[in-house]
Amino acid sequence: MLLVLFKKFLGKRQSHHPDSGSMQTPEQIVICIQEGDLRLRNQFITDYQPYVAKVTSRFCKRYIDPARDDEFSIALGGFNEAINQFSPHAGRSFLGFAEQVIRRRLIDYVRKEQRFSQQIPYSTFEVEDEEDNIVNPIEIHQAIEEYEKEKGAEERRGEILDLNRCLSEFSIQFGDLVDASPKHDDSRQALFVIAKKLALNPELMRIMVTKRMLPIKELLDQVEVSRKTLERNRKFIIAVALIYNGPYPYLREYLHIRDDSEEGGVASE
Repeated sequence: MLLVLFKKFLGKRQSHHPDSGSMQTPEQIVICIQEGDLRLRNQFITDYQPYVAKVTSRFCKRYIDPARDDEFSIALGGFNEAINQFSPHAGRSFLGFAEQVIRRRLIDYVRKEQRFSQQIPYSTFEVEDEEDNIVNPIEIHQAIEEYEKEKGAEERRGEILDLNRCLSEFSIQFGDLVDASPKHDDSRQALFVIAKKLALNPELMRIMVTKRMLPIKELLDQVEVSRKTLERNRKFIIAVALIYNGPYPYLREYLHIRDDSEEGGVASE
C-alpha cells in the first residue's frame, strides 16, 4: 500500500516523448491509421519503438536489444496488432491498451518457448563440481534469481517504512504526500531540483533535520522561487530531500536519482 502511495506521490514518470511532428494524441493518430494512412502507420510504429522496447524490457525483467532479441519483434507485432484492434469508444488510452496486447503476445511466446525447453531434461545440464558433487547450473541460477527478487522486494518495503518513520518526525503522513505532489510534470521537476540542492547542502540539511522543518529562509538564498512556492510545497520538498540524502538506493533508483553522497550529502537522522 505504501509503495502505491509512493508512486502516486511522485506522479507518473514518463521517459519517452516521441517526436512525430504532430500535436495529435496517440488515440487520434491511431484513428487516422485505421482509416488507411499506411505512411502514418509506419512512422507511428517507428516513433514508438523505444516505448515498445521499454514495455518488453519491463516484462522480461532485463534489457531488450531491439536488433538482437526475438522478444522485441514479438512485442512490435503486438503493438501493430493493437493499432488494428483499438477502439476509441472503449474509454481507455491507446498506450495502455497496447501494453496489454504486447504482454499477451509475450506471454504466448514465453509459454511456447517453455514447452520447447521442457522437452530437454534438466539432467542434461548437470555437471560435477570440484568435490565430485552433481550440481545443476540452471537450478542454481533460478534459485539465485528468486532469492535476489525476494531480497529486493523486502529491501524496498524496508526503505519505504523507514522513510515513513522519518516523515512522521516532520508531522507528515505518507498518505498526505499524494495530495502534496504537484499535478504537472514541469512543476515536479522544478521541485526535484530544489530538493536536490537542499539535500546536497550539509548546513541546510542539518537545520532541517535538527529543527524538523524546511529551512525556507536559508533555502531562498539558494533558489529562484518565491517563499509562497516553498511553503506550499513544503511536504514534497522535505520528502524528496530525505530520499536524495538518506539510505534509500531503491527509492532513488525509482526517481532515476544518482547517488550523490560523495558530493556532500549528509545522512538524515
